Amino acid sequence: MFRAWLHDRMPRSLVARAALILLLPVVALQLAVSVSFVQRYYEDVTRQMTRSLLLELRFLAEATSSASDPGSALAYATAAAVPLDLRVDLRPEASPVSSIGRWDLSGRAMVETLRTDLPELQAVDLSVSREVTIWLATPFGSLEVGFSRERIAASNPHQLLVLTVVLGLVLTTVAYLFLRNQLRPIQRLAQAATAYGRGRVVPFRPSGASEVRAAGMAFLDMRNRIDRQTQARTAMLAGISHDLRTPLTRLRLGLSFLDDEDAKELVRDVDDMSRMVDAFLAFARGDAGDAQETVRLTDLVHTVVEDFQRSGAAVSLDDVAGEDPGPVPLRSMAVRRALENLIGNALIYGSQARVGLAFGDRMVRLSVEDDGPGIPPERRDEAMRPFTRLDAARNQNSPGVGLGLAIVADIARTHGGSLRLGESTRLGGLRADLILAR
Repeated sequence: MFRAWLHDRMPRSLVARAALILLLPVVALQLAVSVSFVQRYYEDVTRQMTRSLLLELRFLAEATSSASDPGSALAYATAAAVPLDLRVDLRPEASPVSSIGRWDLSGRAMVETLRTDLPELQAVDLSVSREVTIWLATPFGSLEVGFSRERIAASNPHQLLVLTVVLGLVLTTVAYLFLRNQLRPIQRLAQAATAYGRGRVVPFRPSGASEVRAAGMAFLDMRNRIDRQTQARTAMLAGISHDLRTPLTRLRLGLSFLDDEDAKELVRDVDDMSRMVDAFLAFARGDAGDAQETVRLTDLVHTVVEDFQRSGAAVSLDDVAGEDPGPVPLRSMAVRRALENLIGNALIYGSQARVGLAFGDRMVRLSVEDDGPGIPPERRDEAMRPFTRLDAARNQNSPGVGLGLAIVADIARTHGGSLRLGESTRLGGLRADLILAR
């Protein structure tokens, strides 16, 4: 329970956590010094200075008690107090009451010392700043004695605390600036990795400590290796596709001159093979060949929907949810291809499709709903795998090779998002949500 509570309240960024790790020991050290050293030190100083004052107070009490009448007592007390820098007054009818602040630690130490070593003490008043008033019991009433608090407390006791706090803040600031400079290469590495995960390649140069520099070099090597593999895969499949298209075209042209039914069946087989080759190439290419550009996603979605509507398809666009941020960086051709695949699948397995667009703080959601048979929940993950066709849940005569949703999922991942399949509450068929990170 405590661990979960602490985890929810910990800062998320690396700089904030490092600052917290830096500040906690400094604050703990200052508290320890203030409580265990400063408090005890000044309490001991106060007791020692109070004991030195006790001799003067005892002498004053004895001089007052040795008088024969109240007038003589006040005269003796005044004569004794003036050289000692004390203020005295005799109050026969007084009923003194002690007044000590709750957080006046040195004052409490002084009162404890006086009560232990001065039996004549009646009360102590520390309510007046920098002044101390005590009352001593005498045969003629209460003798009021006043003196400066500097006589029983160290002067400027706050200087050590102020010095500790100021030096702690200065050193903490210097350490924080140095620590932030050391963490900046890690932040740049995280930003470059996040951007690459969203399909963007940003300039990055390893820097910082040797371990951070090694991690940066490893990231660059990994990024270059992935790019080379993607380019090699695309080039290989493009070559295969090109080499296959030429004989398939010649074969179809030759079969088109034949009029029998067997030739027509063979032509359909050739067309299916051509579609398969195109699907394989689209899946292998993903969005590797598409350049990133800054486009307005609302305009892109409107354009795709209008293209389907011009062809007579029953496709409608819902109102845009959230605040449109305007142009955003993405691979527009890849996103367009993903949206067209989703709408195309919706029209293959249903009679109508509804497209939705919603903007969030950190993501964009493109949704496509249809009125088809849908996909069972337990088979939705399987439907996004390459070369998978769920004929039991969908139309047995549907075209394709099972790459439509796999291509969309791959494009979503390269944009730092995902593809989520669910049930349409409005049309009753499948709902596909294409999530793109902003």
